[in-house]
Amino acid sequence: MITVVRGVTSKKVLADRLIELLEGMELDGYFYLGYPVLGSMEGKIKVDALLISSQCGLIIFDLDMTSEVDAEKKTAMLDELYNNMESRLKRYSYLSKRRSLQVPIYVISYAPRSRVSNEDIFTSEDSLKAYIKGLCWKESPDYYPKLLEAVQMVSQIKKRGQRGNIKNADSRGAKLKRIEDQISCLDKDQSKAVIETVEGVQRIRGLAGSGKTIVLALKVAYLYTMYESKVIAVTFNSRALKNQFEQLITNFIIENTNEEPDWTRIRIIHAWGSRNSEGLYFNFCKANNLVCYDYADACRKYGRNADAFDKVCEEAIDTVNKPVPLYDVILVDEAQDFSKYFLRMCYLSLPEESRMLVYAYDELQSLDNKNVASPEVIFGSSNGKPNVILDNGNGRAEDIVLSKCYRNSRPVLITAHSLGFGIYRTKEKGEETQLVQLFEDKKLWEDIGYTVKEGGICDGKPVTFYRTEKTSPAFLEDHSPVDDLIQFLRFEDSLQEALWVADDIERNLRNEELKYRDIMIIHPDPRVAKSYVANIRMILMERRIKSHIVGIQTSPDDFFQEDSVAITQIYRAKGNEAAVVYLVNADLCAGGVNLSRKRNILFTAITRSKAWVRVCGLGENMDKLISEYRKVKENDFQLSFVYPSEEQRKKMRIIHRDKTQNEISAIKQSNFSLSEVTQKIINGEIQKEDLDTNTLNALKDVLFN
Repeated sequence: MITVVRGVTSKKVLADRLIELLEGMELDGYFYLGYPVLGSMEGKIKVDALLISSQCGLIIFDLDMTSEVDAEKKTAMLDELYNNMESRLKRYSYLSKRRSLQVPIYVISYAPRSRVSNEDIFTSEDSLKAYIKGLCWKESPDYYPKLLEAVQMVSQIKKRGQRGNIKNADSRGAKLKRIEDQISCLDKDQSKAVIETVEGVQRIRGLAGSGKTIVLALKVAYLYTMYESKVIAVTFNSRALKNQFEQLITNFIIENTNEEPDWTRIRIIHAWGSRNSEGLYFNFCKANNLVCYDYADACRKYGRNADAFDKVCEEAIDTVNKPVPLYDVILVDEAQDFSKYFLRMCYLSLPEESRMLVYAYDELQSLDNKNVASPEVIFGSSNGKPNVILDNGNGRAEDIVLSKCYRNSRPVLITAHSLGFGIYRTKEKGEETQLVQLFEDKKLWEDIGYTVKEGGICDGKPVTFYRTEKTSPAFLEDHSPVDDLIQFLRFEDSLQEALWVADDIERNLRNEELKYRDIMIIHPDPRVAKSYVANIRMILMERRIKSHIVGIQTSPDDFFQEDSVAITQIYRAKGNEAAVVYLVNADLCAGGVNLSRKRNILFTAITRSKAWVRVCGLGENMDKLISEYRKVKENDFQLSFVYPSEEQRKKMRIIHRDKTQNEISAIKQSNFSLSEVTQKIINGEIQKEDLDTNTLNALKDVLFN
């Protein structure tokens, strides 16, 4: 079956006819419209369409609707396409045997109105179909996957295979290299997300490790090569993503066009910014002559809480009259961390006639208990109609879901979801369900790659979910036993924990052929992270192992270093990944107030791992997390629970919601007052008849209705 990936094209009518023809043939492979761009000595050459098929090899299509075709000029143009594609593929040694390229390349023109036809120019569907059916690629089984890899260039832009230090085939370093070598191609959903282009809003949803960040980076580079005058901005919440975006975009553009990027046309900027650094919010306010708040200003006006940025964005879009277009295209990573006001600001920063906005997110990675609203809510209405309604009809790809996970193994991902939702958590007094949170949209379970094994997704009914190899590739877990992939460890105090972590890091660096960049230590609470990890840093230093706290000893933009272990609080960890992740002081996330946010922290930290996870903590709270992990493991890494009713889900959202310090103080004070009054009635110090009747009735209505 042919997977059709629609890129930028001005030849849609003829392209649709070609797609219909190919879909009627028994072919397997990918058909790319408006991809790739070939770099030549004279500049960029855009390809109208490209077919990569396991049956016939690689076919480049020129699409021509003119009637007067100059056969000589057409042949010269097709020869140029052939020569440049051959030159590009020969850069990949694995596609050749000695000096001979093992991939057949065909370059043809589909020109149904032409009066001229020959071996290169086809004017009828029948002749074109007969030509394609006559092609045969005998070497396909050995080279087809490698051809896809070369055309998509994923392995090249990620600089795969940079592990020349491997000597022991069984070391963690060797295992990691084998994992990285197998992640070399985009799947069909990722390909669509990169190349399919919408003249409007496009949403990309995917679970952790599904490749959202690399997809957005490739999309920036693709749009840059296709639109030679558009200014493209990519924005995000975690500043540590900046270097990652810069590297990926640079590698892709050079590999594709043989040219360095023009950074005046690509703007990699933080969402907020400050007076000393560029940010989308700051640029919007300056361009529209609005009051502009930095973090300190926002806290003074709206309080020191997670909603401060939301408030300043809301104020900006409420006060702007006629927004000035700042960019032609905006791509937003980590959209789950932003309110609708920021996303609407992005929308208003684009030209009214073509608001090209792409936003990507994973709802469970929100660390501030935000739920991403529907596009109709986010982007508002005009004249009683929503400004944005996503529709995948008529060949459009406005809403893309990435269901396959390429970072976390099946046991790691399901453990993360289990703890994130509280699937096997012990229900506490007064709670109707052990669950902490759940997807609002029941369809999301299947969208992100889960399959129902038993029961169904029905309120009040038992259900069991599991993941298949289709959405959780086996090679991500086959390299190590489960008890090595995931470890939950309980310690008596932080010094004992620090000694164990330092021992394990030393072993990984000196015996397991891992690099400093393969290791990440995460602390869940930004307020105490620096002081808590002091013991770990001191012990590592005594063993001549350098470490750095991201954003304190280094710039927030500089996450990993070649000779130092990265230590980070959870907010800076987002968007990054490492082979081995150590989550320390994890007991902070076991229970208490703001439990949804704490469980999202657990999920986010665990899913930073490409291979091995070490969840460490102290005391009884750590015992609770260990108990939950044992249950998911005993259940063969399946999620079994009674699906809560709408009323129960509503109560979950209320009980475990993210509360400000003022709310927490008010709740404590109210509980104290109620407890004090109750005790006085019990002691006979006051009589219930002494209490105000209206207050008693109001309390009864609230509690029991």
